Amino acid sequence: MKDRQFSLLVNQHTASLREFAMKYTNNIDDAKDLMQDTMLKALKYNDQFEEGTNIRGWLFTIMRNTFINNFRRESRNNSIMSQQTDLDNLQPAFISMDSRTENKFVKDDINKALKKLSQQHFIAFIRFFEGYKYREIAAELDIPIGTVKTRIHEARRLLKKELQIYQCTNHKTR
Repeated sequence: MKDRQFSLLVNQHTASLREFAMKYTNNIDDAKDLMQDTMLKALKYNDQFEEGTNIRGWLFTIMRNTFINNFRRESRNNSIMSQQTDLDNLQPAFISMDSRTENKFVKDDINKALKKLSQQHFIAFIRFFEGYKYREIAAELDIPIGTVKTRIHEARRLLKKELQIYQCTNHKTR
């Protein structure tokens, strides 16, 4: 199916998709974002649509999966932010100066290690760390899933090597 024909076919379902997006989000702006993400994915992956099958069902599936993935990613981000807020709200008396200094050094070492990664490894690793799935990273970078997995594995290996000083070892109690 040609891109123009596909676009026209997809556009026939925008009203019902908009309603569906509102049911998911209960927010006009979020519904617009979900709608836009769905349309972009539909156009990007139009070659995966099998002509003669139910395009409306296909579009609704894309929207549902997009909503679920966004929700999971947002939940993870909120959890991380909540944990960070909890740490930030601790009374300074409970956090020693040595601990803060040590954390700064650890953070600096992690940033240095990340900078040593090649751009290919860095992007794949960071996307995975942000919560994206292998197939989403592969689609974004336009590379096979196997390559994504290899790059993430290699990035982990390199980071582990650079940060080996922080690896837990069996210490005898003092």
